[in-house]
Amino acid sequence: MTRHTLSWMALFTALALPGVALAHHAMEKDGMWVDHAGMTLYTFDKDAGGKSMCNGECAKNWPPLMVKKEDEAPKDKWTHVTRDDGSMQWAYDGKPLYTFIKDKKAGDMTGDGMKDVWHVAKP
Repeated sequence: MTRHTLSWMALFTALALPGVALAHHAMEKDGMWVDHAGMTLYTFDKDAGGKSMCNGECAKNWPPLMVKKEDEAPKDKWTHVTRDDGSMQWAYDGKPLYTFIKDKKAGDMTGDGMKDVWHVAKP
């Protein structure tokens, strides 16, 4: 195959699978945000001012959606927030995003409503 043919194939693949091919950190599925593995993303009511308040033991149960060096730059309502340890976390509309350790498979939402402060993240 020529390089030209491979370029066209890559373009068609990206157009056919926009949720997978074009979103590295998160994508919308069934009206909520999920990570690259399809795991539900959550927001925490105690986060304020674009800052994560979930650190230490909290972050062990609610792992933050971390920024990876290969992730695309933030755009639209997507931003990065700096965590207490200096690492970067993804946020949507100013709200840092997390997964939940008790969600075992894609589509699980066992953390929704937990202690009335954790909620499924929605666009």
